[in-house]
Amino acid sequence: MLLQIASIGLLADRLLTEEFDAVRLWEQPDAWLTRHGAEVELVATSVRAGCGPEMLAALPRLRAISSWGVGHETLDVAGARARGIGVATTPEVLDDCVADLAWGLLMAVARRIPAADRHVRAGEWTEVGRFPLSTKVSGKRLGVLGLGRIGAAIARRGEGFAMEVRYHGRGPKPGVAHGFEPSLRELAAWCDFLVVACEGGPATRHLVSAEVLEALGPGGILVNIARGSVVDQAALIAALEAGRLGGAGLDVLENEPGAPLALRRCDNVVLTPHVGSATHETREAMERLVVDNLRAFRRDGTLLTPVRA
Repeated sequence: MLLQIASIGLLADRLLTEEFDAVRLWEQPDAWLTRHGAEVELVATSVRAGCGPEMLAALPRLRAISSWGVGHETLDVAGARARGIGVATTPEVLDDCVADLAWGLLMAVARRIPAADRHVRAGEWTEVGRFPLSTKVSGKRLGVLGLGRIGAAIARRGEGFAMEVRYHGRGPKPGVAHGFEPSLRELAAWCDFLVVACEGGPATRHLVSAEVLEALGPGGILVNIARGSVVDQAALIAALEAGRLGGAGLDVLENEPGAPLALRRCDNVVLTPHVGSATHETREAMERLVVDNLRAFRRDGTLLTPVRA
């Protein structure tokens, strides 16, 4: 039996019903897991809904989990691995769109595009040359926190803007031409733009701290397309309000959805509602990959994009 924990999208929902006769947990009575949990062998879920320890405990015959989204902080990967349960996410298919949005935010903050748009719409454009100057992007220094698939895609785009690129992570990547900086604070002090592209979860919580923001400085711009938890949001707001940070482009926030007034009223902050992968093309590819992983597992017991240790 395949248990679908949450709706994934119109396409995936339809395919899971047609091909796997999926049981939709949100449509079942509260006692369904107690009565039928032992019949479940496959799970389809999303990074938003997850599959935690309590769910795993309710599914003693579970063999594989296929999750929509690149993150796995809401999945009990360790618990699944201990029981020999395969876990798959949907990487790679969203790399370009998330990297594109990171660059959109970077450009929007540096060149003050939303502020310029508001200026024109408000009828304030009465004389050419009166709008304040902005920050050049090309030829600057780009720092990337987390050089995984998405981070690497962001770095490649930096090369197109004639940027010098350095990165910070758990260790240097073999075969990577960009410079590795073992200290995140030193990376922030060096770069003009710091883009957060690392995993979420307890290990990276508030990795971008007050100290890192201080190092980035009043001329620096922070972009976060990873997880809101990676940035100390209170420290970010304090730095912006005190003029100790040049600006921020944020697709993710702590305690989302919603943004605090302190960020919404900052003219040098551009906010988007966690839409890094939200294009028609990428969302369809993500939905298809959820189903393809389950097809592959049913066919030969393997997953196409398993979460690695």
